[in-house]
Amino acid sequence: HPRFMNQLSCGLEIVSLAGEWLTAAANTNMFTYEIAPVFILMEKVTMRHMREIIGYKAGDSILAPGGSISNLYAALAARHKMFPEYKKKGLAALPGELVMFTSLHSHYSLMGAAATMGLGTENLVEVPVDDKWRMIPAELDRLIQESKAKGKVPFFVCATSGTTVMGAFDPLHAIADVCEKHKLWFHVDAAWGGGVLLSKNQRHKMDGVERSHSITWNPHKLMGVLLQCSTVHFQEDGLLISCNQMCADYLFQQDKPYDVNYDTGDKVIQCGRHNDIFKLWLLWRSKGDEGFEKHMDHLFEMTSYMIQRMKQHPDKFELLNDEPECTNVCFWYVPHRLRSMKAGPERHQILGEIQPILKGRMMTSGTLMIGYQPLDHHPNFFRNIISSQAVRREDIDFMLEELDRLGYDL
Repeated sequence: HPRFMNQLSCGLEIVSLAGEWLTAAANTNMFTYEIAPVFILMEKVTMRHMREIIGYKAGDSILAPGGSISNLYAALAARHKMFPEYKKKGLAALPGELVMFTSLHSHYSLMGAAATMGLGTENLVEVPVDDKWRMIPAELDRLIQESKAKGKVPFFVCATSGTTVMGAFDPLHAIADVCEKHKLWFHVDAAWGGGVLLSKNQRHKMDGVERSHSITWNPHKLMGVLLQCSTVHFQEDGLLISCNQMCADYLFQQDKPYDVNYDTGDKVIQCGRHNDIFKLWLLWRSKGDEGFEKHMDHLFEMTSYMIQRMKQHPDKFELLNDEPECTNVCFWYVPHRLRSMKAGPERHQILGEIQPILKGRMMTSGTLMIGYQPLDHHPNFFRNIISSQAVRREDIDFMLEELDRLGYDL
């Protein structure tokens, strides 16, 4: 429903739904060409097109079960690139404790990757952010040098293009400079914001992405493809297979009557791999690049309209950021009794207590769905997401009126 604005993945693309239905009917796996030949070819050409849009001249890609696993694949490849003997020898191949770096506001999957890989969550260093919630490159440089001085081994930096809560885009060129200076792997988590690459009006927010070694990009978010559809792309070809290949000869025989490079299953730590490509390929064939650009521009136009309407009622809505970089609109709804109260810690505390109550009323009425959360020193606030192409101005007008109807007397 266009008034469900709770998650990063909202809305319904009918063509993608048709693709998902047909995928279920085919009910095949994606680990070898022999059992999914057309789907393997669809994945190959679609991933190549996405790499061209990113700015990679060559490389490799794979569809993974979610952005968290995509980020894990990038970190595994980075470790393999720096320490190829780790695959066989494990910790004995390392000269010291490995350290990863990411933004303070990055997705929690980076912490999960550090734990899963055996680094430990303490070896994921969170880099401070500026007043626009973007990673500070100078702080990244300082923390890398501090880790080296402690005898640790930095190897991986993750920038975020579209943070989960605020939708901030880290400065990629400046972060790339730091990574080149220290010879570290540069990954971009664009699971949320990657769709801006399809719009000439928004693409500048990811300037420098072509300098990254890898990027996570989830078409099931801004692009509106049905869940799940997550991609991870690498500038260097051959790393995925070198890192993850286990050569199971009952699946990946090398003497097959076709080019075995089309067997993709040995590139990943999974065995069974769901067909996530057909719904993406079919939607892209339907929309084309031009259609996706219009889709992106519409989402950002609706976001601008929402900000404009909220600014017309500053007594009712208090914005955390009146110039969001993505389609995340973060705000507090202000009930009638607090509109004349002086701004300060007490008022903010009360506002933080009110937002969950209003969310409860919202869910009970069944008319809206918007998420809330705290962040840093800010108490609970609403984070409205526009990622459905079905959202229109009348939906935003309704949302603002409905919030006031439900929360006026709180």
